[in-house]
Amino acid sequence: MNIGLVATDLDGTLLRGDKSISETDLAMLKHLGEKQIFRVVATGRNFRKVKEVIPDHVPFDYVAFSSGAGIYDFRNEQLLYSRNISSEIVNKLSEWLINKGFGFFLFQEVPFNSHCWYYRGKNSCEEFDRYFDSHSDMTERLPESGRVSTGACQFLVIFKYAGQFFELKDELVQHFDDLKILRASSPFETGYIWMEIFHQDVSKGNAIRFLCDHLNVKREATVGIGNDYNDLDLLDFTSFSYLVKNGPDELKLKYRPAPSNEDNAFSYCLHRHL
Repeated sequence: MNIGLVATDLDGTLLRGDKSISETDLAMLKHLGEKQIFRVVATGRNFRKVKEVIPDHVPFDYVAFSSGAGIYDFRNEQLLYSRNISSEIVNKLSEWLINKGFGFFLFQEVPFNSHCWYYRGKNSCEEFDRYFDSHSDMTERLPESGRVSTGACQFLVIFKYAGQFFELKDELVQHFDDLKILRASSPFETGYIWMEIFHQDVSKGNAIRFLCDHLNVKREATVGIGNDYNDLDLLDFTSFSYLVKNGPDELKLKYRPAPSNEDNAFSYCLHRHL
């Protein structure tokens, strides 16, 4: 079957360490367009952060941003899809995390989710401060009441150890059955683990499923490329799924192997299907 849609993660997958796209991969993107194959970004970045690394001349058709909480049509310059957590659940979860002593970032609803509130927990965290310092112009303190008047795109909680992540995840699953909990490695490459909490329908895989239905592309005609735990839903949905060499070792037996993001992994994967 001819390929109809390609979905790729950005950081650690398509983007090199300096956040650039190689000339080889850029040429492949253009070639895919010539063959009328849909080109999709599937990333944990919000849309503002996507635009920082994907200039207008880079030929993508769609962006599934914030792990699929929003989908943007590049050609027609419009938001196709969004899914946010209701204000009721947002305030309930905020109260629960505050009572547990956790610090967190709470991102506003799509499409305004480049802005967020923050709450500092009982214990200081270098990674929390690192994220705050790099986004201070887009953050504001959570109201003293701990409540907000709108829904939200997502929560971000940061951990130093995997055990802490899984402990909180087990508790959340027991108390909230309408949320999606994703694990991501720190983009600062510090070894910290990020917990991203979304509406239960949010995932990169669901975003690509939505686009396949929207574009009338069969699942069997899809390629997915990723590098981390938050790409699992994407790679489990696409028919031909690749994990780059710089991904976690424990995931490498599950997906097709690809070179590292520094070695034109994107082009390598697509050459095998064209």
